[in-house]
Amino acid sequence: MLITGSADGLGLLIARRLIAEGHHVVLHARSNARSHDALQAAPEAVAALIGDLSRLSELHRLAAQVDRLGPFDAVVHNAAVGAREPRRALTEDGLCEVFAVNVLAPYLLTALTQRPRRLIYISSAMHRAGEPDLSDVNWLRRAWDPRQAYSDSKLFCAMLGFAVARLWPRTVCNVVEPGWVPTRMGGPDAPEDLNLGADTQAWLAVSDERAAKLTGRYLYHRAERATHPAAARVDLQESLLAVCAGLSGYSLHAVPAAAPAGVEHASKHA
Repeated sequence: MLITGSADGLGLLIARRLIAEGHHVVLHARSNARSHDALQAAPEAVAALIGDLSRLSELHRLAAQVDRLGPFDAVVHNAAVGAREPRRALTEDGLCEVFAVNVLAPYLLTALTQRPRRLIYISSAMHRAGEPDLSDVNWLRRAWDPRQAYSDSKLFCAMLGFAVARLWPRTVCNVVEPGWVPTRMGGPDAPEDLNLGADTQAWLAVSDERAAKLTGRYLYHRAERATHPAAARVDLQESLLAVCAGLSGYSLHAVPAAAPAGVEHASKHA
Protein backbone atom coordinates (compact mmCIF):
# COMPACT_ATOMS: atom_id res chain seq x y z
CA MET A 1 0.00 0.00 0.00
CA LEU A 2 1.17 3.52 -0.79
CA ILE A 3 -0.31 6.50 1.03
CA THR A 4 0.68 9.99 -0.03
CA GLY A 5 0.89 12.67 2.63
CA SER A 6 1.28 10.16 5.44
CA ALA A 7 3.64 11.95 7.84
CA ASP A 8 0.68 12.95 10.00
CA GLY A 9 -3.10 13.37 10.06
CA LEU A 10 -5.39 11.06 8.12
CA GLY A 11 -2.57 9.60 6.04
CA LEU A 12 -0.66 8.48 9.12
CA LEU A 13 -3.80 7.04 10.70
CA ILE A 14 -4.53 5.02 7.56
CA ALA A 15 -0.94 3.78 7.50
CA ARG A 16 -0.96 2.72 11.15
CA ARG A 17 -4.22 0.89 10.75
CA LEU A 18 -3.04 -1.04 7.68
CA ILE A 19 0.29 -1.86 9.32
CA ALA A 20 -1.53 -3.15 12.41
CA GLU A 21 -3.55 -5.43 10.13
CA GLY A 22 -0.34 -6.91 8.72
CA HIS A 23 -0.09 -5.04 5.42
CA HIS A 24 3.11 -3.67 3.88
CA VAL A 25 2.77 0.10 3.82
CA VAL A 26 4.92 2.69 2.06
CA LEU A 27 4.69 6.21 3.46
CA HIS A 28 5.26 9.49 1.67
CA ALA A 29 6.39 12.90 2.87
CA ARG A 30 7.41 16.11 1.15
CA SER A 31 10.91 16.42 2.69
CA ASN A 32 13.67 14.47 4.42
CA ALA A 33 12.66 15.86 7.79
CA ARG A 34 9.03 14.93 7.28
CA SER A 35 9.96 11.44 6.09
CA HIS A 36 11.94 10.98 9.30
CA ASP A 37 8.89 12.07 11.29
CA ALA A 38 6.73 9.62 9.34
CA LEU A 39 9.02 6.67 10.05
CA GLN A 40 9.24 7.65 13.71
CA ALA A 41 5.46 7.63 13.91
CA ALA A 42 5.07 4.38 11.92
CA PRO A 43 8.36 2.49 12.35
CA GLU A 44 7.03 -0.74 10.86
CA ALA A 45 6.42 0.88 7.47
CA VAL A 46 8.40 -0.52 4.54
CA ALA A 47 9.80 2.88 3.57
CA ALA A 48 9.03 6.58 3.43
CA LEU A 49 9.33 8.09 -0.03
CA ILE A 50 10.21 11.76 -0.43
CA GLY A 51 8.73 14.20 -2.91
CA ASP A 52 7.30 17.71 -2.86
CA LEU A 53 4.03 17.32 -4.74
CA SER A 54 4.03 20.98 -5.76
CA ARG A 55 7.09 20.47 -7.99
CA LEU A 56 6.84 18.66 -11.31
CA SER A 57 10.49 17.60 -11.17
CA GLU A 58 10.03 15.98 -7.77
CA LEU A 59 6.83 14.29 -8.90
CA HIS A 60 8.83 12.58 -11.64
CA ARG A 61 11.44 11.41 -9.13
CA LEU A 62 8.72 10.26 -6.74
CA ALA A 63 7.01 8.30 -9.50
CA ALA A 64 10.30 6.53 -10.25
CA GLN A 65 10.64 5.64 -6.56
CA VAL A 66 7.09 4.31 -6.54
CA ASP A 67 7.68 2.10 -9.55
CA ARG A 68 10.88 0.66 -8.06
CA LEU A 69 8.78 -0.61 -5.14
CA GLY A 70 5.60 -1.42 -7.07
CA PRO A 71 3.29 -2.41 -8.48
CA PHE A 72 1.08 -1.64 -5.48
CA ASP A 73 -2.12 -3.33 -4.48
CA ALA A 74 -3.58 0.03 -3.44
CA VAL A 75 -2.65 3.70 -3.63
CA VAL A 76 -4.37 6.31 -1.46
CA HIS A 77 -3.93 9.82 -2.87
CA ASN A 78 -4.32 11.46 0.52
CA ALA A 79 -1.96 14.46 0.30
CA ALA A 80 -3.52 17.91 -0.07
CA VAL A 81 -3.03 21.55 0.84
CA GLY A 82 -5.47 24.24 1.84
CA ALA A 83 -5.68 27.67 0.24
CA ARG A 84 -5.98 30.14 3.08
CA GLU A 85 -3.30 32.57 1.97
CA PRO A 86 -4.46 36.14 1.26
CA ARG A 87 -2.60 35.91 -2.03
CA ARG A 88 -2.39 33.12 -4.57
CA ALA A 89 0.55 30.82 -3.80
CA LEU A 90 2.54 29.78 -6.87
CA THR A 91 4.78 26.76 -7.30
CA GLU A 92 8.26 26.92 -8.84
CA ASP A 93 6.59 25.79 -12.08
CA GLY A 94 4.31 28.85 -12.03
CA LEU A 95 1.19 26.87 -11.13
CA CYS A 96 -1.44 27.67 -8.53
CA GLU A 97 -0.27 25.61 -5.54
CA VAL A 98 -3.67 24.31 -4.49
CA PHE A 99 -4.38 23.03 -7.99
CA ALA A 100 -0.86 21.64 -8.40
CA VAL A 101 -0.92 19.61 -5.17
CA ASN A 102 -4.59 18.64 -4.92
CA VAL A 103 -5.25 17.85 -8.58
CA LEU A 104 -2.21 17.76 -10.84
CA ALA A 105 -0.06 15.73 -8.42
CA PRO A 106 -2.49 12.79 -8.09
CA TYR A 107 -3.13 13.00 -11.83
CA LEU A 108 0.55 12.83 -12.70
CA LEU A 109 1.39 10.10 -10.19
CA THR A 110 -1.51 8.09 -11.60
CA ALA A 111 -0.26 8.63 -15.15
CA LEU A 112 3.41 7.93 -14.43
CA THR A 113 3.20 4.81 -12.26
CA GLN A 114 2.08 1.22 -12.77
CA ARG A 115 -1.62 0.74 -12.24
CA PRO A 116 -2.47 -0.54 -8.77
CA ARG A 117 -5.37 -2.88 -8.12
CA ARG A 118 -7.17 -0.16 -6.13
CA LEU A 119 -7.08 3.63 -6.23
CA ILE A 120 -8.55 6.01 -3.67
CA TYR A 121 -8.79 9.77 -4.22
CA ILE A 122 -9.77 12.21 -1.47
CA SER A 123 -12.35 14.92 -2.00
CA SER A 124 -14.26 17.07 0.51
CA ALA A 125 -17.77 18.23 1.30
CA MET A 126 -16.54 21.59 0.05
CA HIS A 127 -16.39 20.21 -3.49
CA ARG A 128 -20.13 20.89 -3.73
CA ALA A 129 -19.32 24.61 -3.79
CA GLY A 130 -16.77 24.08 -6.56
CA GLU A 131 -17.06 25.61 -10.01
CA PRO A 132 -16.36 23.23 -12.90
CA ASP A 133 -14.88 26.00 -15.07
CA LEU A 134 -11.48 24.80 -16.29
CA SER A 135 -10.54 27.91 -18.21
CA ASP A 136 -8.45 29.46 -15.41
CA VAL A 137 -7.26 26.71 -13.04
CA ASN A 138 -4.18 28.78 -12.14
CA TRP A 139 -6.24 31.83 -11.15
CA LEU A 140 -4.44 34.15 -13.55
CA ARG A 141 -7.49 36.17 -14.58
CA ARG A 142 -9.73 35.97 -11.52
CA ALA A 143 -9.50 37.74 -8.18
CA TRP A 144 -8.00 35.25 -5.74
CA ASP A 145 -10.54 33.47 -3.54
CA PRO A 146 -8.87 30.82 -1.35
CA ARG A 147 -12.08 29.11 -0.29
CA GLN A 148 -13.29 28.86 -3.89
CA ALA A 149 -9.89 27.64 -5.08
CA TYR A 150 -9.93 24.82 -2.53
CA SER A 151 -13.53 23.90 -3.33
CA ASP A 152 -12.71 23.83 -7.05
CA SER A 153 -9.68 21.61 -6.44
CA LYS A 154 -11.76 19.08 -4.54
CA LEU A 155 -14.41 19.04 -7.26
CA PHE A 156 -11.65 18.42 -9.81
CA CYS A 157 -10.29 15.63 -7.60
CA ALA A 158 -13.71 13.94 -7.61
CA MET A 159 -13.87 14.36 -11.39
CA LEU A 160 -10.42 12.80 -11.68
CA GLY A 161 -11.43 9.78 -9.60
CA PHE A 162 -14.57 9.23 -11.65
CA ALA A 163 -12.61 9.62 -14.89
CA VAL A 164 -10.04 7.02 -13.85
CA ALA A 165 -12.80 4.62 -12.81
CA ARG A 166 -14.38 5.05 -16.24
CA LEU A 167 -11.15 4.72 -18.22
CA TRP A 168 -9.64 1.89 -16.19
CA PRO A 169 -12.52 -0.53 -15.62
CA ARG A 170 -10.22 -3.25 -14.27
CA THR A 171 -9.03 -1.05 -11.40
CA VAL A 172 -11.22 -0.45 -8.34
CA CYS A 173 -11.25 3.33 -8.12
CA ASN A 174 -13.30 5.41 -5.70
CA VAL A 175 -13.46 8.89 -4.18
CA VAL A 176 -13.77 9.46 -0.43
CA GLU A 177 -15.09 12.36 1.62
CA PRO A 178 -13.46 11.95 5.05
CA GLY A 179 -15.45 14.68 6.75
CA TRP A 180 -14.31 17.81 8.58
CA VAL A 181 -11.80 16.29 10.96
CA PRO A 182 -9.18 17.85 13.29
CA THR A 183 -6.04 17.64 11.16
CA ARG A 184 -3.58 20.45 10.57
CA MET A 185 -5.69 21.54 7.61
CA GLY A 186 -9.05 20.92 9.27
CA GLY A 187 -8.07 22.76 12.44
CA PRO A 188 -8.44 21.76 16.10
CA ASP A 189 -12.12 22.72 16.28
CA ALA A 190 -13.25 20.42 13.47
CA PRO A 191 -16.36 18.58 14.74
CA GLU A 192 -15.99 15.12 13.19
CA ASP A 193 -14.12 12.04 14.39
CA LEU A 194 -10.53 11.73 13.12
CA ASN A 195 -10.43 7.94 13.28
CA LEU A 196 -13.71 7.64 11.42
CA GLY A 197 -12.31 10.02 8.80
CA ALA A 198 -9.59 7.48 8.00
CA ASP A 199 -11.77 4.37 8.12
CA THR A 200 -13.23 4.35 4.60
CA GLN A 201 -9.86 4.79 2.91
CA ALA A 202 -8.30 1.88 4.82
CA TRP A 203 -11.36 -0.29 4.18
CA LEU A 204 -11.33 0.42 0.45
CA ALA A 205 -7.61 -0.32 0.26
CA VAL A 206 -7.78 -3.89 1.57
CA SER A 207 -11.24 -5.21 2.31
CA ASP A 208 -12.53 -8.34 0.59
CA GLU A 209 -16.11 -7.27 1.22
CA ARG A 210 -18.09 -6.96 -1.98
CA ALA A 211 -19.00 -3.36 -1.19
CA ALA A 212 -15.31 -2.42 -1.09
CA LYS A 213 -14.74 -3.89 -4.55
CA LEU A 214 -17.30 -1.73 -6.34
CA THR A 215 -15.76 1.01 -8.44
CA GLY A 216 -16.69 4.52 -9.52
CA ARG A 217 -18.33 5.71 -6.29
CA TYR A 218 -18.17 8.70 -3.97
CA LEU A 219 -18.19 7.52 -0.35
CA TYR A 220 -18.60 9.05 3.09
CA HIS A 221 -18.17 6.67 6.02
CA ARG A 222 -18.45 3.66 3.69
CA ALA A 223 -21.80 4.81 2.27
CA GLU A 224 -22.44 6.41 -1.09
CA ARG A 225 -23.11 10.14 -1.02
CA ALA A 226 -24.36 12.48 -3.71
CA THR A 227 -21.78 14.64 -5.48
CA HIS A 228 -21.72 17.89 -7.38
CA PRO A 229 -23.49 17.11 -10.69
CA ALA A 230 -20.40 18.14 -12.65
CA ALA A 231 -18.29 15.35 -11.14
CA ALA A 232 -20.00 12.66 -13.23
CA ARG A 233 -20.06 14.59 -16.52
CA VAL A 234 -17.80 12.82 -19.00
CA ASP A 235 -17.23 15.97 -21.06
CA LEU A 236 -15.93 17.84 -18.02
CA GLN A 237 -13.82 14.87 -16.94
CA GLU A 238 -12.22 14.80 -20.37
CA SER A 239 -11.63 18.55 -20.24
CA LEU A 240 -9.90 18.16 -16.87
CA LEU A 241 -7.72 15.34 -18.20
CA ALA A 242 -6.79 17.52 -21.17
CA VAL A 243 -5.82 20.43 -18.91
CA CYS A 244 -3.71 18.15 -16.71
CA ALA A 245 -2.08 16.52 -19.74
CA GLY A 246 -1.27 19.94 -21.14
CA LEU A 247 0.33 21.11 -17.89
CA SER A 248 2.23 17.89 -17.19
CA GLY A 249 2.99 16.54 -20.66
CA TYR A 250 1.53 13.11 -19.84
CA SER A 251 -1.80 11.59 -20.80
CA LEU A 252 -3.75 9.14 -18.69
CA HIS A 253 -5.14 7.65 -21.88
CA ALA A 254 -1.66 6.37 -22.76
CA VAL A 255 -1.07 4.38 -19.55
CA PRO A 256 -0.81 0.62 -20.30
CA ALA A 257 -3.66 -1.55 -19.05
CA ALA A 258 -3.46 -3.83 -16.04
CA ALA A 259 -5.68 -6.79 -15.29
CA PRO A 260 -6.62 -7.14 -11.62
CA ALA A 261 -9.65 -9.33 -11.01
CA GLY A 262 -12.88 -8.92 -9.08
CA VAL A 263 -13.92 -5.42 -10.10
CA GLU A 264 -17.61 -4.58 -10.12
CA HIS A 265 -19.11 -1.31 -11.29
CA ALA A 266 -21.36 0.56 -8.93
CA SER A 267 -23.66 1.59 -11.76
CA LYS A 268 -24.61 -2.04 -12.23
CA HIS A 269 -25.87 -2.25 -8.66
CA ALA A 270 -27.69 1.06 -8.30
